[in-house]
Amino acid sequence: MYLLLIAAIVPDEQVPVLTKVGLMFTMFALGTGGAFFFAWLFKRTLLRGEQPMMILELPTYHIPSLRSVGLHMLERASLFLRKAGTVILAISIVLWALTSFPRKADSTPAEQIAHSYAGQLGHVLEPAIEPLGFNWQIPVGLTTPLAARDVFVSSMAVIFNVDENEEHATVPLRQAPLAARWPDGRALFTPLVCFTLMVFYVFALQCVSTIVVVRRETGSWKWPLVQIGYMTATAWLACFVVRHVGLALGFN
Repeated sequence: MYLLLIAAIVPDEQVPVLTKVGLMFTMFALGTGGAFFFAWLFKRTLLRGEQPMMILELPTYHIPSLRSVGLHMLERASLFLRKAGTVILAISIVLWALTSFPRKADSTPAEQIAHSYAGQLGHVLEPAIEPLGFNWQIPVGLTTPLAARDVFVSSMAVIFNVDENEEHATVPLRQAPLAARWPDGRALFTPLVCFTLMVFYVFALQCVSTIVVVRRETGSWKWPLVQIGYMTATAWLACFVVRHVGLALGFN
């Protein structure tokens, strides 16, 4: 997801690679800083005087062997491929159906998606995210990754009608954000909007498996609901600040 949006922010191949790596590093640093900030905040507020809810036993650290590293890499690659072949594929098929029905006769691909069930959902959510510079298409890309964040990229491919077949190509995926427009002709995915969207992903809780694990470990729905609430609010507020500070500084 970061790679796709960074390619939209800095599409010029002449830009140094370190600039793009710096954007990626900024996102991870922001997420790490946010985790430490909320740990500090909750220790002095919600969790004041409470014992730790989870204690992890750390392993004995030593220099790993090349064999163990290789086996671990193969294991993780296999897990990702299985997920890509199941969860991501399944959600992509469901999203295709939601963007294809109900059918609208004699319509362009963009008109069909706007008329579809996914488009209707996006239009319902648009008022909540328009202050962040997002239009109705982006909420669809923000909701499907609840099952797996990797789905964002395939969601964008479906929403923007990307076809990698050169004979019938519409627009390559990395260029699709640059081609998207508001009804008045303004570019949708400006560098500021792309950066704001990445900030949303840094703070928002978009992982059903995480919610399920927290529910199992804590024995109630209290903490999962607290997580969903404060992380979504933090993501929205952070994006609002980034958006409007960026506009004030002329970065759009």
